[in-house]
Amino acid sequence: MGVPLRRRSGRSTYRESVPAAKVAEVVESAWTGLVGRSRPLRVFPDGCVDLVWDGRGLTAVTTVRGVLRRELPSAEWTVGLRLRCGAGGAVLGLPMTDLTAEATPLRDLWAGRARRAESRLAECDIPGEARSVLEALVAERLRDVEPDGLTIEAARALRSPGARADQVAAELGVSERGLRRHVRHEVGVGPKELQRVLRFHRFLKRVEAVARARSSLADVAAEVGYADQSHLGRECRRLAGASPGALVRSWTGRNVPD
Repeated sequence: MGVPLRRRSGRSTYRESVPAAKVAEVVESAWTGLVGRSRPLRVFPDGCVDLVWDGRGLTAVTTVRGVLRRELPSAEWTVGLRLRCGAGGAVLGLPMTDLTAEATPLRDLWAGRARRAESRLAECDIPGEARSVLEALVAERLRDVEPDGLTIEAARALRSPGARADQVAAELGVSERGLRRHVRHEVGVGPKELQRVLRFHRFLKRVEAVARARSSLADVAAEVGYADQSHLGRECRRLAGASPGALVRSWTGRNVPD
């Protein structure tokens, strides 16, 4: 589940923090969203899975296949844990290719364990308490499963703009076919498609620089690994349903050409 383009928008705020050490092997970050009011939210793909408590239910949210549009409830706050790219299948307990829904109730996957966690979460008065419940839930899950360290390492290597799937496979001591099998199981798409998502996510991290006129779309496109600005435009429309200029405008309101 991707992060918002802006960490503060109107009365809404998004903050990340370091997860507890007991879950750091599979959790990239913990986060809190101060919602303020009910509103629609675009969630951009990043190849990760988030475990999200929104005050109503606990869900597993994945966005590797494209932008997800969600309605934020009018809860005072929401909390989540972002699983590391490559850890989703092992933690959730099924091949990510089987997870067709983009927001799946966790009780559909973990039954009573998830329902008990939801009961505890409903009693939490502050985000910190809810975060501890989520971390305890994942720690309990880790006693039953073996994370796929190979896929986590592969996803980390594939983030590099110059990475090649065949070279990553060789460095990890598996065939290209074996790498594809691991990545599809843990992420939901193959290495090539994951690279496209990770490259797009690198672009999203540079949107602020364009919005603040510190860089241009053409320069950012080259920096993050696109062939040119036109290539960036095609990928943005495919993965976000919007042009690069539209994403920059949504950050700042300034008129930026596509």
